[in-house]
Amino acid sequence: MATATITSKGQITVPKNIRDHMHVDKGDRVEFLLDDQGVVTIWPVTAEVITLKGMVPKPRKPVSIQDMNSAIEESGGRR
Repeated sequence: MATATITSKGQITVPKNIRDHMHVDKGDRVEFLLDDQGVVTIWPVTAEVITLKGMVPKPRKPVSIQDMNSAIEESGGRR
């Protein structure tokens, strides 16, 4: 089991075996997630936004601003 000590500034050093497992290095970011049961999970935030490109398919036909505004109005948006 890996452990770390919290400094007076609230900082910790993530143990090397955990950093290696998470594939994080100096300067990388991690995210702390707290679930409803109080369990804390640490996730690496190392991917660039550009890696998300292509995850959502393009619409079959282009949607105009007017179409978007109409859809917002129909769903109860501000008028």
